[in-house]
Amino acid sequence: MKLIRYGNPGEEKPGIMLNDNYYDTSALGEDYTNEFLGNGGLERLAAFIKKDQHQLKQIPADARLGVPLANPGKIVCVGLNYKDHIAETGFIPEAEPILFLKAMSALNGPFDGVTIPKDSLETDWETELGVVIGKKGTNITTAESMDYIAGYILHNDISERAYMKKRGGTWDKGKGCNTFAPLGPWFVTKDEIPDPGQLRIWLRLNDEIMQDGHTSDLICKVPNLTAYISEFFGLFPGDIISTGSPAGSGTGRMPQRFLRPGDVIEYGIDGLGTARQVMQEYKP
Repeated sequence: MKLIRYGNPGEEKPGIMLNDNYYDTSALGEDYTNEFLGNGGLERLAAFIKKDQHQLKQIPADARLGVPLANPGKIVCVGLNYKDHIAETGFIPEAEPILFLKAMSALNGPFDGVTIPKDSLETDWETELGVVIGKKGTNITTAESMDYIAGYILHNDISERAYMKKRGGTWDKGKGCNTFAPLGPWFVTKDEIPDPGQLRIWLRLNDEIMQDGHTSDLICKVPNLTAYISEFFGLFPGDIISTGSPAGSGTGRMPQRFLRPGDVIEYGIDGLGTARQVMQEYKP
């Protein structure tokens, strides 16, 4: 299933994509919350769709799409998980995955636009595969880790490189700015993605291809990452693991190219849809 949420910010309603059209699922009586994921909501939704799909109300084509999950608990991001991205950034490879958290205040819809922070010098793009957790787990084994995954989501880990590298402290300074975590358009259940390690990832900046990678090049694969992260963070329904970005970011170009107001990024992952963000100037 491909789940969506639509409507004005803060007023989103649940829906689903069927045969390339969007339909409202409010009659189920449940939004796509963490509780929904953790207590069998996907199974109830599947049964509801099977029974009542011909009675569903179609959503207007111009309806705004919001974040497909109502209240993610946290986004755990993985840094430097593609060898080609490590090479372009100039970082030194680490023995274990680099982890950091994305602020929930950074959540943003798939077409809402990204605000470049005040005095930003190096706002950059990073298209990433997001893994949505479906049940609670800590110290999960790699063998069982896929049982904890509910599905997948398109994420762009927007980053302010100068904040990360030149302002002291941790990477979080450059990762959690407002609008820096656009998610969607869809939350795709895992039955529709047989192998998360076989997906193309791409991004265009102003119609010019910048990223053209593949999840087969992940250094630490989805099952291993899920198990590894569960050693340090309790994983809960609705949590998202953002698995890292392939080469092609602005910081790796010669000369470097960072985002400016008016720039447009379009990006996508096989099976997870596409998103589009117009860069906006910060206004108090």
